[in-house]
Amino acid sequence: MNYDIAIDGPAGAGKSTIAKRLAKTLDLIYVDTGAMYRAIGLYMIRKGVNSSDEAAVVKALKDVDVDIRYEEGMQIVILNGENVNGLIRTEEVGMAASAFSALAPVRAHLLNLQQGLAKRSDVVMDGRDIGTAILPSAFLKIYLTASSAERAKRRYKELLEKGESADLAKIEEDIIKRDEQDMTRTVSPLKKADDAVVVDASFMNIEEVTDTILKTYNDKKETK
Repeated sequence: MNYDIAIDGPAGAGKSTIAKRLAKTLDLIYVDTGAMYRAIGLYMIRKGVNSSDEAAVVKALKDVDVDIRYEEGMQIVILNGENVNGLIRTEEVGMAASAFSALAPVRAHLLNLQQGLAKRSDVVMDGRDIGTAILPSAFLKIYLTASSAERAKRRYKELLEKGESADLAKIEEDIIKRDEQDMTRTVSPLKKADDAVVVDASFMNIEEVTDTILKTYNDKKETK
């Protein structure tokens, strides 16, 4: 039996942070789906493929393989055999990842790769459509959410700590707009899986959220 954990939810809810903590605690593999999309973006930039040319995208995808490995506790993103960890965090690659991730052929290609990772190992995966599309048979599905106001406060604090200027009202406005886009997009929209457990992190810290999900996970294992 697999013991995969699928975590979905809106932007800024803390999915990646929680997923990494769960993976470390439970000795599961954390699959960074965002990094996989960034690897696709990097490949397309290198090949000069435009996201508006779907035929070219489909052709290019035939030669793309993205894998996640762990070496000495560190996640390594492998693009066609190359470690691209140091190349996928640029603004240019991030913009490309966003553009290409909206395309159905790209999502279908990565879906196959991500499901392949889950077949090899028990994983923790976070995103927008993990429990509904990528791991519909996951052992535990979590829908992690928080109010737009709370998510905006967290983002505002992050930016200030980095020494960047920030407008709290504008941040919340952008978050609400992003939620609407994610929930209404045609391809793999954000939605709660019918059998997902909702965890509202509006008034919980990272440790409390992690402990809540761990208890849910362990309780479920005991009943199997």
